[in-house]
Amino acid sequence: MLKTALKPRWIAGLVFALLLSGVFVLLSQWQLSRSAQHEPPAPSSIEEVKPLVDVLQPGQFFPGSVSDQMVTATGTYDPQKQVLVEGRLYNNQKGFWIVSAFAVNDAPALKGAGASPQTWIPVARGWVADAAQAGPPPSGTITLTGRLIPSEAPVPNVDAGPGRASAVSAAELINTWEVSSYQGFIAATSEVSGGVTLPLGDDVKALNIPPQPPAEQVNWLNLFYAVEWVVFAGFSIFIWWRLVKDDYRRDLEEDEDEDDEFDDDGHPEATTEPTSPEPEQKVQQ
Repeated sequence: MLKTALKPRWIAGLVFALLLSGVFVLLSQWQLSRSAQHEPPAPSSIEEVKPLVDVLQPGQFFPGSVSDQMVTATGTYDPQKQVLVEGRLYNNQKGFWIVSAFAVNDAPALKGAGASPQTWIPVARGWVADAAQAGPPPSGTITLTGRLIPSEAPVPNVDAGPGRASAVSAAELINTWEVSSYQGFIAATSEVSGGVTLPLGDDVKALNIPPQPPAEQVNWLNLFYAVEWVVFAGFSIFIWWRLVKDDYRRDLEEDEDEDDEFDDDGHPEATTEPTSPEPEQKVQQ
């Protein structure tokens, strides 16, 4: 069969089939790239700064619609309620987030056993490379602005130690600080007191966390087309192989027919023709 496949016409056919399958593979890649699409942005801009008390209610489940929303809140920090969250990156360098408890003015107070008179929210104020560089939060009434982020999940079976936390988890910090809290935290971008923006300090870096990229959704129709083009690519090679195989079989049949026309010595076989019987002669008496 290799001899048949090496015929010039079938070599040309193979080149054509490979080119055709290559085009099909490119079309498959194009369809595959279109199968994963980003969700369109929400109609309301999350970069518009809104009051925290209007965006999220304490004790409420954190809705995805307010995730990454820029918010502002006025209140006071408690310097006794501050933890460091290790393992946070800044310019590919590991360090700590400074997370302080912030009592939100005009926030609804939760009711029930263990509820505190004020409602608090954890605020990630900045990043430091060394724990010793973390100072206390500013005192007095502060108006802060930052990005509202869902509460992180605590790391199981990990004791971060005194003054440390495994994650910015509202559930974990509520038990540490013994306060009522929002189900989320703010990554602060600015702190203002008396109309003056407060500096973070020489060793403290601002977080400036951007919004998370929109979730991707799968377009199943484009994914189906991507698979379909791959099938077409394989089918083009199969068609070439099938044509070569049919040509090979025809060559075998022709060789068998030629072998039947010659005897073992290579001479054409004699054909016998039927002879008609001789006419009977009549005997005259």
